[in-house]
Amino acid sequence: MAVKEIMDTLRDAGLSQFVKDIKLIGSTLEIVYGIKEKGVERELEEKTRQALKDMPDVKDIKVRFVEVREEPPAFSQPMFVRRKVEGVRNLIAVGSGKGGVGKSTVAANLAVALAKLGYKVGLLDADMYGPSVPTLLGLKNQRVYVDENNRIIPLEKYGLKVLSIGFLLPSEDTPVIWRGPMLMKALTQFLFDVNWGELDYLILDLPPGTGDVQLTLAQNVQMDGAIIVTTPQDVALADVRKATAMFREVQIPILGVVENMAYFVCPESGNKYYIFGKGKVMEFASQYGTKVLGSIPIDPQVAEDSDKGTPVVESHPESEVAKAFLSIAKLISDITRR
Repeated sequence: MAVKEIMDTLRDAGLSQFVKDIKLIGSTLEIVYGIKEKGVERELEEKTRQALKDMPDVKDIKVRFVEVREEPPAFSQPMFVRRKVEGVRNLIAVGSGKGGVGKSTVAANLAVALAKLGYKVGLLDADMYGPSVPTLLGLKNQRVYVDENNRIIPLEKYGLKVLSIGFLLPSEDTPVIWRGPMLMKALTQFLFDVNWGELDYLILDLPPGTGDVQLTLAQNVQMDGAIIVTTPQDVALADVRKATAMFREVQIPILGVVENMAYFVCPESGNKYYIFGKGKVMEFASQYGTKVLGSIPIDPQVAEDSDKGTPVVESHPESEVAKAFLSIAKLISDITRR
């Protein structure tokens, strides 16, 4: 992929440490460098053009500079140590830049799909203010308990080990009115004070945006990758760019993008209709040097099954939506085995 090759070249030239953002739009490369002091712009730009002069996909280079603060980001300071969740081989976050793109539905179905492939899988609902996993998996009003070591025992459904703040609230209508420190403490407990057992994958359903939860995970948890969920609309992709930049800033590798609600298949004719546009997510992935893991079609059955507490991968395994999730799960397993 062109952007990856460009980054490798910049790394060999000792320039990758300055890169804050990079896009390849057609044959025009746009680079944003972060610098701590003025006066180095010309040298960096000349080195960049020299390093990339033989890159066949690049015909024009535009370099922009932004000033960065001297102090390192909080997640790299000694007071923060990233811990690995005991017994978990791969910890994967599913996030999005905004709400309403079907992130939780994707996380739940992806977890079930991985379980159907024979893996041991857990699903953690990390959206403390708006937990939806209990509804998606038919576990509303269920409660969790602790073992003899005071570790939370997750619930089990569809071959998954499942945990959500919804299992600790008096009712599904009870709001979570917590300030940041309480929220962070609960999230940390949900990761490290839970009897997850041995898992091949622990899927984290993150809240939308780029706030405290994502930063806390970056500071405290050893993560193996992130999956970004978006719809093809420009308003969603604008926020996805922020989420992509955030994950890269906190050094969490992005495994790829899932395009949700990508198209509608007419049940009568079988024709595909790209209601929200076509090709925008692929263009975004190319610009940011990542990949599209799969495209999920619009299907009313998904919403209906989700409300009933049955993921479509479980209820209609032969549907096009379920096959798309299984394909993404296989791709994720291939990526994480490398």
